[in-house]
Parts: sequence; C-alpha cells; structure tokens
Amino acid sequence: MKKYFLNILIYLLVLFFLLCFGFLIFDYFFPISISQNKTTQTVIAQDETPLWRFADENGIWRYSVKLDDVPNYYLDVLLNYEDRYFYHHIGINPVSLIRAAWQNISNDRVVSGGSTISMQVARLLYPHDRTIVGKLKQIFRTLQLELHYSKKEILTLYINHAPYGGTIEGIGAASWSYFGKKPSELTRSEAVLLAVLPQSPSRLRPDRYPERAKRARDKVLNRLSEFDVWPVEIIRQVRQDEVWVYPRRAPQLAPLLAYRLKQKYPNENTIHSTIDASLQYYLEDMAINRKKQLPPKASLAILVVDHTDMTVKGYVGSADFNDKERFGQVDMISALRSPGSTLKPFIYAFAIDEGMIHSESLLQDVPRITSDYRPTNFDEDFYGPVSASDALKKSLNLPAVQLMELYGPKKFTSKLNSAGLPLLSLNNDPNISYILGGASLRMDNLVSAYSAFARHGEVAPLRFTQNDPMISKPLLSDGGAWITKQMMININLLSYKTGTSYGYRDAWAIGINPRYLIGIWVGRPDGTPVVGQYGSISAMPILQQVNSLLLNKEIRLNRPLPIFAKPDSVTAEKICWPLGISLSNYDENCHRQKTAWVLNNMIPPTLGTLSELNNNIYRSGWINIWVNKQGKRVAADCKGAHKKQIAIWPVALENWLLPKERRKSLLPPIDQNCPILGKDIFSTLMIIGLRDKQLIKSLPGKHQVTIDLTAEGGSGNKWWFLDGNFFARSFDNEKVTLTISKKGLHHLLLLDESGQISRIAFSSD
Repeated sequence: MKKYFLNILIYLLVLFFLLCFGFLIFDYFFPISISQNKTTQTVIAQDETPLWRFADENGIWRYSVKLDDVPNYYLDVLLNYEDRYFYHHIGINPVSLIRAAWQNISNDRVVSGGSTISMQVARLLYPHDRTIVGKLKQIFRTLQLELHYSKKEILTLYINHAPYGGTIEGIGAASWSYFGKKPSELTRSEAVLLAVLPQSPSRLRPDRYPERAKRARDKVLNRLSEFDVWPVEIIRQVRQDEVWVYPRRAPQLAPLLAYRLKQKYPNENTIHSTIDASLQYYLEDMAINRKKQLPPKASLAILVVDHTDMTVKGYVGSADFNDKERFGQVDMISALRSPGSTLKPFIYAFAIDEGMIHSESLLQDVPRITSDYRPTNFDEDFYGPVSASDALKKSLNLPAVQLMELYGPKKFTSKLNSAGLPLLSLNNDPNISYILGGASLRMDNLVSAYSAFARHGEVAPLRFTQNDPMISKPLLSDGGAWITKQMMININLLSYKTGTSYGYRDAWAIGINPRYLIGIWVGRPDGTPVVGQYGSISAMPILQQVNSLLLNKEIRLNRPLPIFAKPDSVTAEKICWPLGISLSNYDENCHRQKTAWVLNNMIPPTLGTLSELNNNIYRSGWINIWVNKQGKRVAADCKGAHKKQIAIWPVALENWLLPKERRKSLLPPIDQNCPILGKDIFSTLMIIGLRDKQLIKSLPGKHQVTIDLTAEGGSGNKWWFLDGNFFARSFDNEKVTLTISKKGLHHLLLLDESGQISRIAFSSD
C-alpha cells in the first residue's frame, strides 16, 4: 500500500515537473506582453486635469494612474470585493473556482465568477472565448503574469484596464469622466461605486442607471460590513450618500496644444503640460465668444506664458477647433506670419545697448527713399521730430527704419535668430523691411523673445511640459530691457506693442504684465486680407481682456506680483534737442528740454540718418561759424571774426520745426563785405515752375496740361511725387515734365537725398 501511494506521489511529481517544464516552454515561445494594445495618450494640465485624450484604435480611453494615485479605501474595497486572497495565491484560487462552478451549476445560470484579479487582467489583455480552451488560455496567461510581474504591477494593470462603460477603461478615466476629479480625491461612496462598476459596466453605468448603481454600491457595503473592513458608522454614512455623477464627456481643452505635444512625445502615456486648466477654459470660452465679432473665415490665437518660469499657462491656437469655416484645426501659434510692427521694440533696445540712442533721442519721422524702398507710416502722415519713446509708442515706421538702417539688418536678424526668433523671407536676405514686417515668424517664438523685456534682458524658450528645461540666453542688457519696456505703451500694469502686417493680413498685440507674457493674433489663416483689421482695433481689446482676467486671478490667489525694479545702470538725465545731450535749459542751444532714461551714464548725441552720415553737407548738431561784432557770418580770416558754436536741427526736419528753430533763424546772415567761402551749409529746396494754390488750365481743344519743373536748392538726387505716386527723378537743375490729365486738386511733393521736402497744392481745370 505504501508503495502504491509512493508511485502515485512520484507520478504526481513527474506530472507537476512536466507541466512546469511545458509551461516554461510555452512561456518562452508565447511571451506575455502588457503593452500589446496601442497605448492611449492623455494630455493633462498642471493640476492633472485631463485636457485632451487620444484613444486607441478601438476608441478606448485610458488615463493611467499608479497605486499611490488612488485612495487606500478604494483598494480595500476592490480587494475585499473582488479578490480577498490576492496577495496569497499564485493567480488562481481553486477554492473560488470550485465554489463558482458549483453555484452556477446548481442554479443553472451564472451566479458568480471565480476569477481572481490576476485572471481578470489576463482576460482584459488577452480576450478569449467562453470555452474550456479559452479558460485554459486565460489560466496560462494568468500564471505568466504572476511569474513575470509583481502583485503591485498586476494590481496597477487592473485599475488601469478595468472596463467602466462605453469607451472608458481604468479608474483614472472613470474618475474624471463620471466625477470630474482625480482618483485621489474620490469620496468613499464614489470609490465603492467605481470598485463594483467593472462587474457590469453597461448595466450599472451611474450616468444612465443611478438606481442600479446605488443598489450595486450598497451590496458592496454589505460585504464590507460582513468582513469588518470599515467601521459600521462609516458604512452607515456612505450608504446615505446619493449616486450623482457629471454628464459624461471626454476631455476637450487645448486641442491644438495636445496635437503639438503628441507629435513631440509620441510614446508618452501621459503628457504633463504646464497649462492652467481653469484659465484655459476661460480663454477658449472667450475665443468662441469673440469669433462672433470677427469677419467670415477669420480666426484668432491667444498665448499666455508665466515669464517667471516660462511655463505656458494658456494656449488657444484658433477661435474654435470645431469650426471648419474658420480653419479651426490650423494652429496659428505655430504658423508663420508677418509680424507687422511687433519687432520694433527690439531695434530700439539694441540701439540703446549699442549706445546709439537713449529713451528721448531725437529721431526723424520724415519721408525717405532708399533704393526702390519707400517706407511710410501706417496713417501715411509724418510727425517730423520725435523722441525714441514717442516713436515706439506711436509705432512710427520711419524712425524704426532710421535705426534699422544704421544698426544693420543682418546684425539685427542674426541677433534675434541666436535668441530663438528666426526671421524668414523669400530669399532669406535680411533688409530694412524686416523691421516693418517684411519677414515671417511664429507667435510662440515672438512671445519667447519678448521675455527679454520681463526677464532682465534674458530670453528663454517656452516650457510646454513640466520636464522641459529652463534655458536662458542673454539678448539685452538689464538696463536696455528696462528702458525699452518703459518706452512701450503702459496701461493697467501692461506694457504692450501692437502690429498690423501689410494688406491687413495679420493683427497683433503682444503684452507684458508683471507675471505674464500675452500674445494675441487675429486674421485669416489662409492669408486673405481683411480690410480694416488693425492690431489696435482687432487684437488689442482681446489683449486687455486677457490681461484683466490674469490680474484678477492674481488678486484671488493673493499672490504678490513680481517687480522689475529699475537697474542701477539706468539713470534719469535732462537732455536738450536738437543735440540730444545735457545742456542748461538757459543755454540758447537748448531748444527743447526732455528727461531721458540713459544707460551706464552714457548720453549719446542725436543720431543722424545714413544720408547725413555719408554727406557732410547734411550734417547737424554742433557747427562752427565765425561772426563779426555785428553778429553776421564771415570768413574765419576776416578782421574781428570769432568762432561761435550753434546747435542746428537735421535738415530733413525743417518743414516741421518752429520758425525760431529753422536754420534760417539760427544762422546769422552773411556779411557781404567779408563773405564765407565755398557752398553754404544749407540750401532750401524749392519747386520752380508751379506755385502753391495755383490754378492751371488746358489749352482749347486739349485734354491735358504739360508743365516743365525744376528743383532749386537741396542736394543730391531729387524725387518727384504727384498725388502720392512717384513720376520722376532728377539731379541738380535737371528739368522734369509733369503731365496733368485729371481735373481737380493735386498735391506735388519734391524730396531730396537729405530728407528735405517741398510740397505745393494746385488745381487743374
């Protein structure tokens, strides 16, 4: 008898080892993989709120969480209800299987299941038929799970793959879909409900069948009471809670940012963005409301960045992601567009750092021609003498061109490119038109570059995820950044610059408040012009609305605003025009006195134009003359002559100066008894051949009038314009022919190389 039992034991041991060996062979040839299904992706906000989800090929959404992300009482419920001996068996609980089989056979229907959590994970990862072969496959995969993974890993797989109805899998997705909160914030009642829901997700869905869900929850509470898992008082309180859930919906915030991050991080299950979910919601709501005021097919973009750490807090790439008529799925934050005037602050900042100007330097807003390029102001008017700060505030084109011409387009472009703001054009040949929007850029790069004005001259790239590194590069001096920021328009703690591209295609507003950078773009993504679309009209109101929203948010948070204090390198100095330097206000050469911000105690003199620098006859600033006792100009070697210094304005400004500031008033008359030698330093430009307010008539039988004109005075080449249109070029006393065929009022303008202009109005009949 003993031998009989010994043989049976041997046979059993042999069978056990054969089964183990066979299992290992099958395990080798049919390895288990927990990543066989296409991974779903979830883009989350800084507070872990899901913003957008990318489902798998079956439309399933999982928001993966760790065991530490769920409450302990949820795990208590799950394990006691689903698998009390989870940590003690090898994946299969024979007692449970036998009990379930007996109950099902006795009742001639399925009463309970004997599957452990490990077996359920195996079935979720490797679905099988409800046959004996299918069950054997499930058991094989279960043993594989137990062999290759720890209990915690298996439990993590379960909570992330358990079905919760429809296309939702895992407690992470279920918690956000049904309760609008992260799993760690689930109440006990909600935790119990989510523990039982995978048993029959379609039949127990709380958004459709709240009464069924409540009965199932209470059934679990009875089980907890039976095994003394929770105190009786807690169970009693939980039982009184009603089952209430949000209307189920998928996360739908920041879609264009989500697609951008998905392309950058294709293998990340969860992408941790830096977005402020509540702010993003308000911005998207604001954009949808604003689109009703936009022209047909027009869109907008809003970008908000916390410049203290360069994290992106709000990202609205289009007016409405679902609006195909407005190209809603085109991300205008990453699109190439013309910047209009938004680059102007940089040329002023660079010029300050180079010692070319201070905040009140005299610049020239006058007509100019450079080769075939004739820049004008947006309103096609000219202001004459302007300070650097006024020129920037009014976004005047000619002063910016003056600085760009002297600083150098290539140097300007290279410096911005090194700081992460590449400027692109057809031939990528930098020229002075770049400063007026003659190149393309991306909003995200532009907003990043503006961080120099808030971060003491240093530029840092935008940080879209919490793992993006913080990298700063110097672009400006601390003082240059501060001065330029002061030169911009300041309203309600907001320094800003607007811009409008050629043809009204792009309207911009870029703002800097004590904590945030704000970028606004309005236009049509297809580049079609929208007449009447200006940065100040279309984009600026949105900027102000966003700024108010952000400042109110800071007040609610009771968070002090960062302060960019005036650097020690910046001082306030009294300066005088036209020289741009310090003089006593009693000095006769101090025509207009201003208070300027200067860098490193350097007060640069008034900057000329390129034409003035290339031709001494156009010079301005200090000039030396010799006068006699009568105060008349004479040659230096005349008897009784003594030298006198006089400050004169740039010749191109003559038409905009007060009479007492013009050269004729500042320069004494010449004494003919001892006249100066050579050409005078100033020759007034005049039109000869037509008089102001003259009426001209055609000869009988003729339908047009031909007039010969000449330019007197001035210097160098002359350009002639009729009613704003160029029609001739002349040199010295060369004649030009003007043909008038249209009746009415006409405007004739003559411009020379020095910037002098002469203009008259006449009528033809």
